[in-house]
Amino acid sequence: MTQHTPLILFLSTLLHVTQISSRAADSLYTIGVGIADITGPPVEVAFMGYAKMEQRGGGLHLRQFSRAFILDDGYERLVFVTADCGMMGTGVREAVLKKLESSYHGLYNEQNVMLSGTHTHSAPGGFLMHLIFDLNTMGFVPETFTALVDGITLSIARAHTRLTAGRLYMARGEVRGASINRSPQSYLQNPPQERAKYKHDVDKTLIQLQFEDSSGKPMGAISWFAVHPVSMNNTNRLVSSDNMGFAALLFEKNMNPDSLPGKGDFVAGFASSNLGDVSPNVRGPSCSLSGEPCDGVSSSCPTPGDACVATGPGQDMFESTKLIAKRIFNTAWDVWNGEREEVRGRIRVIHQFADLSKMSTTYVDPSNGLERMVEGCLPAMGYSFAAGTIDGPGSFSFKQATRTTNALWNAVRNFITGPSAKQVQCQSPKPILLATGEMNFPFEWQPSVVSTQLAFVGQFAIACVPGEFTTMAGRRLRSALQQTIDLPSEEHVIIAGLCNTYSDYVTTPEEYQLQRYEGASTIYGPHTLTLYMHHYKRMVVSSQQVSGHPRNNLKHGESYLSIDRLDGDDWVTIATDADWETKFLWERTSTVLGTSEAKVVWTIPGDAQPGDYRIRHFGHAKYIFGSIEPYNGSSKIFKVLNNVTESNLSNVTESNELSNGLDISHGE
Repeated sequence: MTQHTPLILFLSTLLHVTQISSRAADSLYTIGVGIADITGPPVEVAFMGYAKMEQRGGGLHLRQFSRAFILDDGYERLVFVTADCGMMGTGVREAVLKKLESSYHGLYNEQNVMLSGTHTHSAPGGFLMHLIFDLNTMGFVPETFTALVDGITLSIARAHTRLTAGRLYMARGEVRGASINRSPQSYLQNPPQERAKYKHDVDKTLIQLQFEDSSGKPMGAISWFAVHPVSMNNTNRLVSSDNMGFAALLFEKNMNPDSLPGKGDFVAGFASSNLGDVSPNVRGPSCSLSGEPCDGVSSSCPTPGDACVATGPGQDMFESTKLIAKRIFNTAWDVWNGEREEVRGRIRVIHQFADLSKMSTTYVDPSNGLERMVEGCLPAMGYSFAAGTIDGPGSFSFKQATRTTNALWNAVRNFITGPSAKQVQCQSPKPILLATGEMNFPFEWQPSVVSTQLAFVGQFAIACVPGEFTTMAGRRLRSALQQTIDLPSEEHVIIAGLCNTYSDYVTTPEEYQLQRYEGASTIYGPHTLTLYMHHYKRMVVSSQQVSGHPRNNLKHGESYLSIDRLDGDDWVTIATDADWETKFLWERTSTVLGTSEAKVVWTIPGDAQPGDYRIRHFGHAKYIFGSIEPYNGSSKIFKVLNNVTESNLSNVTESNELSNGLDISHGE
């Protein structure tokens, strides 16, 4: 048996191949659920959501909770957390991972932990660590941050202690009377043929993942539903988990009738989805003083000082919160007791950081079918961002759908930092109010790099998205992933919103053109969604590995790579680096550090057999003191679809990034 050096053992650990789980074959998973309190300071801290400094905590109505769910197929593990907070921040996630590492030593990590915020607007802020999001709290609030980090970590720890064999089920139902589109004029900018595919201008489907132990005892459920938790309006001063949080409490009360909130065994998580343009204020907007209708495009009122505000369905915000929560809960309860689909198969999780401002891809214009290259922009906020929404109007005389600048506000803006000519062109037709991507004093104003994650749980996929996707933006992402992965339906793709990082809104390119609040807050430019769709499709076959210098061994009679297809229980190599459709690329990234980057590219041929595939890389690493040892690594298993043709190769042709490569050789 070959004796490996510590370095080679390290490389081998990084490059392990995930095998198919026998446990998944009989539909048994290892599952666990946990809940913990994450309530932040209830007084004298501004809330995160409405961006009003005067909306500071004055007490408590509903406590905040973190609800954690662990799924394991015997070989790969996924943690999903839904937390009663405005959104998830990169710093919070990093701190949670650090605490988990100290206790579980790599079991829970950047790859497999998915954290989502419910998006309540009535919880303390000051935890996002990007300047624009912490302005209304006048900076970082350590009590809020610590409460979130400690509580989320504790909920995961409690789920870990309850791990047991069990089964998973999926079910769905329609929630009625709980949501409207708050920017219907933007939605109408989308192509008519696309809108005709859907019954409503918001997604009314609630999708529920159910957890039962091996004896059939209920353990928990996650219910994803797209609606803003803004039933509690911007005059509220009491900490509240709002409609989604109260729906969770109602579900848990039914399942844990003798337990106080947060103390029962059954855990019911209600999680955000593509809620970007979805309001629970179902009476719709009107001018608050005169009662007159608002302007449909600008959401303004004819009388100066009058505000366009949406209300309902109750007589005040407390009654509205209760009514919306009950409508969501009632559907979730019916779904829990109705028909369901058992989840069967592997669990796979992919995590990557992405810089959308540096990305580009092709875009097919739906109006004329023409294809062109598009690229991302540095972050920027438009004028209409300051106008707020019908759920919470802004503080100044800004209007939605503003597509021109104002000399006064430009002067104020330029006193801080004016946008570059490149930014103005890239973000067009957005008139830039804050060029946040070019503002780094005293620290970053908005994230340039975001966390993206994609999980496969049997026949379902969960896309963890770092922001607020609008209804149609979410539908497009679901459709793209459903077609790429070949899942049974679009509803087998779940959008988990406000996840891991917060980077504001994501609209369709067509919605962006109108520049209502959501478009003005789509920070990476008009093709933010186009780039996200490109990125998530690429993630389906991506992997990161390390690589030694190719000159350490020229592989005569062998190969630097192989493309393997699963045939029964065996892997069969169908292509090597001698085949036309493969490319092995290598580039030195640092002569000082001896680091390099390699890439394996496989252009999937039109006659490729459908099935499970992997891409492998073979190399030799040179030990620091001179010995050369072989290593090999593999991508995660991915699927090739049965409809691959020359005309749609662009949808499935991907490359495997072998980044952070280690060049152990001594020079050239």
